[in-house]
Amino acid sequence: MNKPWLRRLGLGLIALLAVLYLWPTPRASFADLADRVEPAQRQAFLDFRAAHPPRTLEVDGQSWEYIVMGAGPETVLFLPGTTGSADIWWQQMTALAPDFRVISVTYPAADGLEGLSRGVMAILDAEGVTRAHVVGSSLGGYLAQYLLRTHPDRVERLVLGNTFPPNDVLRAKNEGLIRLLPWLPEWLVMRFLRQGIETKLYPASGYSEFLRAYLLEQVSGRLSKAQVIARARADIEAFEPPDPAALGVPVLIIEADNDPLVEPALRAQLKATYPTATVHTLHEVGHFPYFSAADQYTPLLQAFLQQP
Repeated sequence: MNKPWLRRLGLGLIALLAVLYLWPTPRASFADLADRVEPAQRQAFLDFRAAHPPRTLEVDGQSWEYIVMGAGPETVLFLPGTTGSADIWWQQMTALAPDFRVISVTYPAADGLEGLSRGVMAILDAEGVTRAHVVGSSLGGYLAQYLLRTHPDRVERLVLGNTFPPNDVLRAKNEGLIRLLPWLPEWLVMRFLRQGIETKLYPASGYSEFLRAYLLEQVSGRLSKAQVIARARADIEAFEPPDPAALGVPVLIIEADNDPLVEPALRAQLKATYPTATVHTLHEVGHFPYFSAADQYTPLLQAFLQQP
């Protein structure tokens, strides 16, 4: 028996699901979100963005964005974490630019650590940089270790901030979720990230309104679902850690004692992996101390990079 109403109902449900899946992610800029940020700090960041628009470079068919400042004889390369862009390092770039050339990158949806590595190396080549001090946090710190493993001739010094070594812990904890991500609508992925910002990252930073506004902007239109998935996959990719001591590369580890994303076991594993590293533990500053506690973070970085 023909039941056209059933067909109409089925088509209606399919259309509804399509609308829900394709529903756009709510957009908001830093200026929109920063009403609780101290006005001078807010304006300084907006001025930095206006003064330093990113350059672009095509690598493997993808557009990389990066910021370049300074004209010193040595270069510092900054690598952000999963929810960061090139300008998340703006305070360290500003402080170091009088003495160094500084480069900071934004990752496109590159194919794993090797894809990220090719993009970073292409940017260094395009800017005429043969060796650099590499500073990475979270995913950026993981990528920094991979760069030292695969391109040791390009790394002068290594700074590993709020990060982890190659491990099985994150893979076991996150692999199932990462497999699910491609099937979820973008707005839902960003909602999950937003919840993590509000309930974990923002409180751990000491309720930094500046950090909150920056991270919420990332999940309100600056980050795509494809970028999130690619970065999450890179976070759990396995590789053999390098041996900085054998390579003659000094290492600085900066950690936080209340990091909500890098648990104590992983922080201990990082220090055990690089036993010759200098270690600084910051207190109650969360996962993004270079952004929300720059007054503590930046002097450590300057002292390390300016050693003979």
